[in-house]
Amino acid sequence: MSSDIIINVEDAKFYLHKFPLLCKSRCLQSLVAKAAEEQNDEVDLPDFPGGPQAFELCAKFCYGIVVTLNAYNVVAVRCAAEYLGMTEAMEKGNLVYKIEVFFSSSLFRSWKDSIIVLQAAKSFLPWSEDLKVVGRCIDAVASKTSVDPSKVDWSFTYTRVKSVNGQPCVGNSNSPPWNGIQNTKHRYVPKDWWVEDICELDIDLYERVIVAIKSKGRMSHKLIGEALKVYTLRWLPGISKDGTLKNENGSISNDVETAAKHRHLVETIVSLLPPEKGSTSCGFLLKLLKVATILGEETSSEMELARRIGIQLEEASLNDLLIPSSSDTNDSLYDVDLVQCILEHFLMQDKSPRKSPERAQLPYERQRTRSAETLEFSEGRRMTSATHTSKLSVAKLIDGYLAEIAHDTHLPLSKFINLAESISDIERPVHDGLYRAIDIYLKEHPGLTKSERKKICRLMDCKKLSMDACMHAAQNERLPLRVVVQVLFFEHVRTAMSGGLLLNDLPSNVKALLPQENGSQESSQSATNPEDEWEAVHDDFKGDLASMKIRIAETEREGTNMQHEAVKDTKARGLFLLPSRSKRIFNKLWSNKAHSVNRSSETSGSSLSPVSVNPADTKSTASRERRHSIS
Repeated sequence: MSSDIIINVEDAKFYLHKFPLLCKSRCLQSLVAKAAEEQNDEVDLPDFPGGPQAFELCAKFCYGIVVTLNAYNVVAVRCAAEYLGMTEAMEKGNLVYKIEVFFSSSLFRSWKDSIIVLQAAKSFLPWSEDLKVVGRCIDAVASKTSVDPSKVDWSFTYTRVKSVNGQPCVGNSNSPPWNGIQNTKHRYVPKDWWVEDICELDIDLYERVIVAIKSKGRMSHKLIGEALKVYTLRWLPGISKDGTLKNENGSISNDVETAAKHRHLVETIVSLLPPEKGSTSCGFLLKLLKVATILGEETSSEMELARRIGIQLEEASLNDLLIPSSSDTNDSLYDVDLVQCILEHFLMQDKSPRKSPERAQLPYERQRTRSAETLEFSEGRRMTSATHTSKLSVAKLIDGYLAEIAHDTHLPLSKFINLAESISDIERPVHDGLYRAIDIYLKEHPGLTKSERKKICRLMDCKKLSMDACMHAAQNERLPLRVVVQVLFFEHVRTAMSGGLLLNDLPSNVKALLPQENGSQESSQSATNPEDEWEAVHDDFKGDLASMKIRIAETEREGTNMQHEAVKDTKARGLFLLPSRSKRIFNKLWSNKAHSVNRSSETSGSSLSPVSVNPADTKSTASRERRHSIS
C-alpha cells in the first residue's frame, strides 16, 4: 500500500501511513490535520529530540513492530515519545508508559545501566531534565552507593590495587557472579567500589551525584574525598617540570577552551571537598593548588585550598610545596607568598575558634544549587590545634623549602626572612636546616651588602647548631666573621660546660655574651653591651680564619688519627675538631679582666696570637690583613 504522508526529520524523509501514526500520536494528529487544510502531504518535525533514529523507533512502535530498547537509546526514544505525545490518553499501553515501566523495573535497578542512562541524558537537555530522567538516575546511583558492600552482587569497575588483612581486593570486577551466586568467601568488595564508575560522568552531573550521596548521610568523609581525588586525577592533566599542564597524550595544553574547562573542574572539586580534616591527603590538595595557580584560578578557590592545606601542613612533602609562580610582576620561580599564606593558616590553628563564621558569596562565584547550599563547606567547619610534633615537622619542612627556594637568584631577601621568621625558636630546636638555607642564599646572591648578610644571619641561633654545622660554619667564608666567632664561642662554652664547668664559674666577660634568663640581668645593664663585646672580639680576631684554614689543611695531611681519638672523648670533641681556631680565639675570650687590659700591648707586636713566635706566623699575619681588606 502506497504512503499517504511524508514526515521530515532533519534531512531524512519518512514515507508513512496516517492511520497507525494518528492512533498513537497527538502531535501528528494536529500536524496532519493542519497539513490537510493546506492540501499538503508533508509534515515537518523541527528540533526533534533524538533525530531520525529516535523517530524511526517511534514509527516502528506505531506499526506494531518490535522495538529493542537499551540503556543507550532509551532516553532518546523517551524524549521523542514525549515530543509526539504518545501517552496513555491516546491509547492504553502507549510508548511512554512502556518506557517508564522499563526504567523502573530494569534500568534504575542496574548499577551500570543507571550510569549509562545518566550519561546519555546529558545530550537531551532540557527534555531529560523536564521528564525527571536525570533526577531519577542520580537518586538511583546515590542509593546504590549507600548499600552495604557485603550485599553488593552486581558488576562494577575497580582497577586500583588494594589489600585488606592480606587479602587482595577485587581487581576488575566487570562480570557478575556465575549463575547469580556470589561466593563472599573469595570475593572482597571494598567500600569505595563505586568510585571509578561514576568518574565517567561529566563534571556537572558528577557534582549532583556527589551532593546526592552526601545528602544520604551514610558515606564517610574519607570515601567522599577518595572519590574526588580519583575523579580529579582522571580528568585533570599532569604538571610538567617547567610548570605547564600536559594532557593525557603528553601534549601541552594551551587551548583557551580546555583551560576554562579545567578551571571549572577545579572550582567544582574544591566546592565538593568535605569539611572534615583528613578527608583528602595534603599532597592531593597541593597538586590541586598547583593546577589552580597555573590555570589562573579564582582567588577564592586558591585561598580555600591554602586554608585546607594549612590545617594539615605537617603531611606535606617538599616537592609538593614547590608551587610555581604565575605572577607577571616578578621573575621568581616559586610562589613564596602562597606558601607564606599556607603557613599562616597552620599557625593560626591555636588561635582560631572551633567554628568559623560563614563566608559571604562573592559576586563572581558560581551560583550553587539548593542541595549544595545545605552542604556548604563553612557549615560545621572544624578547627583543631596543631600538636607540638606537627609544629616540629612543619618547621623542618619550611627549612627544607627555604633551602630549595634559596637557589632562586630572583628571590627577594625580605620574602626569605619573613618566611624564616614565621617559625618560632621553640618549633625549631635545631638550626642546621636554617643554616643550610642561609648558606645557599649567600652563595646564590653574592651581591648582598654587608648589612644584608648580617641581617639574614641574625635568623640563625649559633647555640642551636650541631657539631657538624659548627665545623662547616667555622670554615665558611660567606658568613660574616662576627658570626663565625659566635659559632666558635658557643661551641667552646658548650664543650667546657659538658666537662663539668658551671655557669657561675665562667669569667664575667664570657657570661656577658651568653643570653640572659628572665629576671637575671643584674649586671648586664651596667656592664658592656654584649654587641660591643662581640664587636671587640670581631676586631681582635679577624685574621684567625686564615690561620685556621692553614692548620686544618696541615691536620688533614697528617691523617685522621687525632679525630678518631677525639671521638672517644665526647666531652672534648669540639676542641679537637677545631684545635687551632678554638685555642687561638678562646684563649683570649677565656682570659680575665687583667689580660683584657693588656690586649693592646699584645696586639702591637708582629702577631695577634700569643703563641705565634715562628716565621710561619708572619705569613698568617699577612693573610689576615688581606682577609680584613675585603671583608
